[in-house]
Amino acid sequence: MKLLRILSSGTIIALAGIILFSAKAIMVKLAYQYQVSAMHLLLFRMLFSLPFYLMVILYFRPENKENIRKTDYLRLCLFGALGYYLASYLDFLGLQYLKAGLERILLFVYPTLVVLLSRVFFKTNISANQAWSMCITYLGIVLAFWEELQFEGDQVLWGAVLILLSALTYAIYLVGSDWLIPKFGVLVFTSYAMISATAGVAIHYLITDRSSLVHYPSEVYLLGFMIAIVSTLIPSFLVSLAIKKMGAPTFSILGSVGPVSTIILAYWLLDEPYSLFQLLGMAVVIIGVGRLSIKRK
Repeated sequence: MKLLRILSSGTIIALAGIILFSAKAIMVKLAYQYQVSAMHLLLFRMLFSLPFYLMVILYFRPENKENIRKTDYLRLCLFGALGYYLASYLDFLGLQYLKAGLERILLFVYPTLVVLLSRVFFKTNISANQAWSMCITYLGIVLAFWEELQFEGDQVLWGAVLILLSALTYAIYLVGSDWLIPKFGVLVFTSYAMISATAGVAIHYLITDRSSLVHYPSEVYLLGFMIAIVSTLIPSFLVSLAIKKMGAPTFSILGSVGPVSTIILAYWLLDEPYSLFQLLGMAVVIIGVGRLSIKRK
C-alpha cells in the first residue's frame, strides 16, 4: 500500500513523464540516421498515437462540464497546437543541427520564458532573484554552446534558434494548461490537445509536402511508433496529471532531470561526446533554472 502511494505521488509521476519525454530526442536522432524528414517523423509520431486519444474522447467526459464555455475548447485547441504541433515541429527541425543533450538544455529554459511572458502580457514584476536566475541560465547557455559555435558556426546557431522557439511555444502551452486542466480533467484535456496538434501536423503535411510515407525501412516506423507511445502518449498523460497534482511552478522544479537523463542516454546510445566546458555550461543552466523555479514556487 505504501509503495502504491509512493508510485502515485506527484513527484514520481512527474519524473517518469519528464524522463520519457526526454528520451524522444534520442529516438529522433536515431531515426535521422535513415534520412527521414522532420515532417514525416512528426507525422508518424502523431498518427500512431491518435487512435488512443480518440478512444479517450469517446469514453470520457470533462470533469467540470458545467463550467466549460465554448471559448475554452477554442483555447484548448490553440494551446494544444502550440504545445504539441508547433513546438514539436521546431524541436524536430532543431535536432537536425544539434546534439540531443544540447537540444534538451535549450528546451529547459522554458521557465525563464514563462517569467518573461508573464511580464509582457500580465505586467507582473520581475524580482531581483528572478533576474539573477535568468542571467545565470543564459550564461550557462553561452558556456554550453561556445565551442559548438566556434567549430560548427551557422548550423548550430540556426538549430539553437529553432529549439529556443520551441521552448517559447511550450512555455505558452504550459501557462495555458495550468488553468484549463482542472476544467477538462487530465485525460480529456491531453487528448483534445493532441488531436488538435495532429490536425495541425496533417494540414502542414498536405500543404507543404505530400511526398510518399511508405518508402522508409521498418526501423523508421518502429522508432516512430516508439516516439508516439513511449515518448508522447504515456508521458503526455503523466505530465498533465503531475501538473494537476502539484501545479506548473512545482512541476518545473523537477525539470532538471530532463537534461541530465538526455545527456546520459545520448552518451550511451548515440556516442555523443561532451567536453568539460559543455558539461559546465549545462550545470550552470540547471542551477539557474532550478533557482528560478524554486523562487517562483
